[in-house]
Amino acid sequence: MKITYKGDYALKALLQLALRYNEDDVLSISEIANFGDMPVKFLEQILLILRKGGFVKAKRGVQGGFSLARHPKDITVGEVIRFIEGPIEPISCAEEGHYKGCKDISSCIFRGVWKEVAISIVVDTLTFEELVMRYKEKNLNARPMHEYSI
Repeated sequence: MKITYKGDYALKALLQLALRYNEDDVLSISEIANFGDMPVKFLEQILLILRKGGFVKAKRGVQGGFSLARHPKDITVGEVIRFIEGPIEPISCAEEGHYKGCKDISSCIFRGVWKEVAISIVVDTLTFEELVMRYKEKNLNARPMHEYSI
Protein backbone atom coordinates (compact mmCIF):
# COMPACT_ATOMS: atom_id res chain seq x y z
CA MET A 1 0.00 0.00 0.00
CA LYS A 2 1.33 3.38 -0.99
CA ILE A 3 -0.42 6.57 0.07
CA THR A 4 -0.27 9.46 -2.40
CA TYR A 5 -0.26 13.14 -1.51
CA LYS A 6 -3.97 13.11 -2.28
CA GLY A 7 -4.56 10.50 0.43
CA ASP A 8 -2.19 12.18 2.86
CA TYR A 9 -3.86 15.57 2.41
CA ALA A 10 -7.33 14.03 2.75
CA LEU A 11 -6.33 12.49 6.09
CA LYS A 12 -4.72 15.74 7.31
CA ALA A 13 -7.78 17.77 6.32
CA LEU A 14 -10.13 15.37 8.09
CA LEU A 15 -7.96 15.47 11.20
CA GLN A 16 -8.17 19.27 11.26
CA LEU A 17 -11.95 19.06 11.00
CA ALA A 18 -12.08 16.33 13.65
CA LEU A 19 -10.08 18.51 16.04
CA ARG A 20 -12.86 21.10 15.80
CA TYR A 21 -15.84 18.74 15.59
CA ASN A 22 -17.56 19.85 18.82
CA GLU A 23 -16.97 23.54 18.23
CA ASP A 24 -19.82 23.82 15.69
CA ASP A 25 -17.78 26.02 13.40
CA VAL A 26 -16.44 25.47 9.94
CA LEU A 27 -12.94 25.84 8.58
CA SER A 28 -12.24 27.55 5.30
CA ILE A 29 -10.13 25.84 2.69
CA SER A 30 -7.31 28.29 3.33
CA GLU A 31 -7.40 27.58 7.09
CA ILE A 32 -7.25 23.83 6.49
CA ALA A 33 -4.45 24.29 3.95
CA ASN A 34 -2.45 26.46 6.36
CA PHE A 35 -2.77 23.99 9.23
CA GLY A 36 -1.69 21.06 7.09
CA ASP A 37 0.79 22.86 4.81
CA MET A 38 -1.21 21.86 1.72
CA PRO A 39 -1.71 23.60 -1.63
CA VAL A 40 -5.13 25.28 -1.66
CA LYS A 41 -6.08 24.33 -5.25
CA PHE A 42 -5.31 20.65 -4.67
CA LEU A 43 -7.11 20.70 -1.32
CA GLU A 44 -10.22 22.16 -3.00
CA GLN A 45 -10.39 19.11 -5.27
CA ILE A 46 -9.83 16.72 -2.36
CA LEU A 47 -12.53 18.33 -0.21
CA LEU A 48 -15.03 18.07 -3.05
CA ILE A 49 -14.23 14.36 -3.34
CA LEU A 50 -14.56 13.93 0.45
CA ARG A 51 -17.90 15.73 0.29
CA LYS A 52 -19.18 13.34 -2.37
CA GLY A 53 -18.04 10.47 -0.15
CA GLY A 54 -20.03 11.76 2.81
CA PHE A 55 -17.01 12.60 4.96
CA VAL A 56 -17.41 16.39 4.99
CA LYS A 57 -20.18 18.90 4.51
CA ALA A 58 -19.87 22.38 3.10
CA LYS A 59 -21.39 25.66 4.17
CA ARG A 60 -21.57 28.34 1.51
CA GLY A 61 -21.12 32.06 1.92
CA VAL A 62 -18.74 34.53 3.49
CA GLN A 63 -18.65 32.56 6.75
CA GLY A 64 -18.58 29.28 4.81
CA GLY A 65 -16.23 26.39 4.95
CA PHE A 66 -16.13 22.70 5.73
CA SER A 67 -16.94 20.51 8.71
CA LEU A 68 -17.15 16.78 9.31
CA ALA A 69 -20.36 15.16 8.10
CA ARG A 70 -20.11 12.36 10.69
CA HIS A 71 -18.74 12.00 14.19
CA PRO A 72 -14.97 11.34 14.26
CA LYS A 73 -15.57 8.00 16.00
CA ASP A 74 -17.52 6.87 12.93
CA ILE A 75 -14.76 7.54 10.38
CA THR A 76 -11.78 5.19 10.12
CA VAL A 77 -8.49 5.90 8.43
CA GLY A 78 -8.95 2.76 6.32
CA GLU A 79 -12.34 3.93 5.07
CA VAL A 80 -10.85 7.23 3.91
CA ILE A 81 -7.78 5.63 2.34
CA ARG A 82 -9.91 3.14 0.41
CA PHE A 83 -12.23 5.91 -0.77
CA ILE A 84 -9.38 8.15 -1.95
CA GLU A 85 -6.74 5.61 -3.02
CA GLY A 86 -8.72 2.47 -3.82
CA PRO A 87 -8.12 -1.00 -2.36
CA ILE A 88 -5.34 -1.30 0.22
CA GLU A 89 -5.19 -5.07 0.39
CA PRO A 90 -1.77 -6.52 -0.53
CA ILE A 91 -3.30 -8.85 -3.13
CA SER A 92 -6.56 -8.56 -5.06
CA CYS A 93 -8.10 -11.78 -3.74
CA ALA A 94 -8.08 -10.36 -0.21
CA GLU A 95 -10.47 -7.61 -1.23
CA GLU A 96 -13.90 -8.89 -0.22
CA GLY A 97 -16.31 -9.51 -3.06
CA HIS A 98 -14.20 -8.02 -5.84
CA TYR A 99 -12.04 -10.88 -7.05
CA LYS A 100 -13.46 -13.70 -9.13
CA GLY A 101 -10.38 -15.01 -10.98
CA CYS A 102 -9.24 -17.80 -8.64
CA LYS A 103 -10.75 -21.27 -8.41
CA ASP A 104 -9.23 -21.83 -4.95
CA ILE A 105 -10.54 -18.63 -3.35
CA SER A 106 -12.76 -20.45 -0.83
CA SER A 107 -10.06 -22.91 0.27
CA CYS A 108 -6.86 -20.89 -0.12
CA ILE A 109 -4.88 -20.70 3.10
CA PHE A 110 -2.98 -17.61 1.98
CA ARG A 111 -6.11 -15.52 1.36
CA GLY A 112 -6.75 -15.46 5.11
CA VAL A 113 -3.17 -14.41 5.75
CA TRP A 114 -3.41 -11.52 3.28
CA LYS A 115 -6.69 -10.38 4.83
CA GLU A 116 -5.01 -10.19 8.22
CA VAL A 117 -2.05 -8.09 7.13
CA ALA A 118 -1.26 -5.67 9.94
CA ILE A 119 -1.69 -2.49 7.93
CA SER A 120 -5.34 -3.26 7.21
CA ILE A 121 -5.99 -4.18 10.83
CA VAL A 122 -4.51 -0.88 12.00
CA VAL A 123 -6.19 1.47 9.53
CA ASP A 124 -9.56 -0.25 9.74
CA THR A 125 -9.76 0.19 13.51
CA LEU A 126 -8.10 3.59 13.85
CA THR A 127 -10.77 6.31 14.01
CA PHE A 128 -10.40 10.05 13.75
CA GLU A 129 -11.62 10.29 17.34
CA GLU A 130 -8.55 8.30 18.39
CA LEU A 131 -6.30 10.46 16.20
CA VAL A 132 -7.69 13.55 17.95
CA MET A 133 -6.87 12.00 21.33
CA ARG A 134 -3.34 11.12 20.17
CA TYR A 135 -2.90 14.64 18.85
CA LYS A 136 -3.98 16.18 22.14
CA GLU A 137 -1.89 13.75 24.22
CA LYS A 138 1.21 14.87 22.38
CA ASN A 139 0.22 18.46 23.03
CA LEU A 140 0.49 19.17 19.33
CA ASN A 141 -2.17 21.82 19.53
CA ALA A 142 0.50 24.20 20.87
CA ARG A 143 2.29 24.20 17.49
CA PRO A 144 1.03 24.25 13.90
CA MET A 145 0.15 20.86 12.46
CA HIS A 146 2.46 21.27 9.45
CA GLU A 147 5.44 20.79 11.74
CA TYR A 148 4.45 17.16 12.29
CA SER A 149 3.67 14.05 10.30
CA ILE A 150 0.83 11.72 11.08
